[in-house]
Amino acid sequence: MLRPEVSASYQELSEDVERVSENPTDEREGEMEVHEDASSVILPDSELGTTAPSLRFSKTCLKNVFSVILLFIYLLLMAVAVFLVYQTISDFREKLKHPVMSVSYKEVSLYDAPGIAFYPGKARLLSCKHHYYDHIPPLRNPGQPGDIECTTRRINYTDPFTNQTMKYALVVQGPRDVKKKELVFLQFYLNETDQDFSAIDYLLFSSFQEFINSPEKAEFMKDCESSYSSWKFSGGFRTWVKMSLVKTKEEDGSETVEFKQETSVVNYIDQRTQPRSDQLFFVVFEWKDPFIQTVQDIITANPWNMIALLCGIFLALFKAADFAKLSVKWMIKIRKRHLKRRSQVMNHIN
Repeated sequence: MLRPEVSASYQELSEDVERVSENPTDEREGEMEVHEDASSVILPDSELGTTAPSLRFSKTCLKNVFSVILLFIYLLLMAVAVFLVYQTISDFREKLKHPVMSVSYKEVSLYDAPGIAFYPGKARLLSCKHHYYDHIPPLRNPGQPGDIECTTRRINYTDPFTNQTMKYALVVQGPRDVKKKELVFLQFYLNETDQDFSAIDYLLFSSFQEFINSPEKAEFMKDCESSYSSWKFSGGFRTWVKMSLVKTKEEDGSETVEFKQETSVVNYIDQRTQPRSDQLFFVVFEWKDPFIQTVQDIITANPWNMIALLCGIFLALFKAADFAKLSVKWMIKIRKRHLKRRSQVMNHIN
C-alpha cells in the first residue's frame, strides 16, 4: 500500500525539479518581484510589530515625490521664461520709441568758409582784414576808411516773416584755416543815431560758397534767416566771437547745421582828441577749435540680439514642456506598475 504512494510523491518532486531547472530565471525574477513588492507595501502597525516606525516611504513613493518636485521646478522655469519674453519685447519697443542721442567729433584742418551776414542799417563798413595766430595789429586812424581785404557781397531781399519790409545785408566770407587760427577783423562806423543803444545784427550760415553759387541769392538769404538765429554786437566795444559748428542728423537722413558761439567783449578806449557823437563797432570772428560736432539719434535696440534671445527662451520652453510631458507619463507608468505589483502581492498573500 505504501509503495505506490511513495513512488507518486517521488514522481511529483522530480517534475517540480525539472520545471525549476528549465525556467530558473523566471523563478528568480518572480521571487525578486515578490520581495520588492512586499518591501514596497506599507503594512499596518499590527503586522509590523511594535518596534517598526509609524511611517515608511517606499522607493516608488520617493521617486514620485522627486518627480513632482522636478515638475514644479520646470513649471517655474517656464513661467520665468515667459516673463523674460514679455520683458524683452517690452524693452525692444521702448528703445524703438526713445532713441539715444549720440555725439561724435570730427577733426578738420580747414573749415568750409562760413557766411557772415551783417545788417548794418545806417552804419558803414570801414575795414575788413584776415589775420592769423590771434594777432591783431594796433589800429591806425580809427574811424577812418581802411582796407577791405575780405570777400563781400551786398544783397537786398524782403523780410521772410512780413514779406513787406526790405532788408539790406552785407555778406562777408568768414575764416577757414583753424590750424593757423585765422580770424576776420571788421570795423564799422555809425555817424549818428536816433536810438538810445546802438548795435548791429549779424547772422551766421554754413557756407559762403553756396551763397555765391546760388542763382537766387535773395531766396537763399530768406531761407537762412528763417533757419538760423541772429545775434548783436554793440558799439564802443570789441566783440570777439569764437564759433563752433554742430551738425544734427535727422531721422529722414537730412542734416541741419547750427553755430554755437562764445563771445567776449572788451571796452574800446577812444583816444581821438575831439569829442565825437559817432560810434565805432569792432568785431572779430574766429573758429573755437578744429572739431565738428555731429549729433544723431541712435536706436540701441538690436533686433538680432532680441531674436537670438527669443529663440533661446522658446527652445528652453519646448524642452521644459517635453520634460514635463515625459515626467507625467513616467509617473503614470510607475503608478500603474506599482498597483499591478501590489495586487500581485495581495493575491500571493491570500
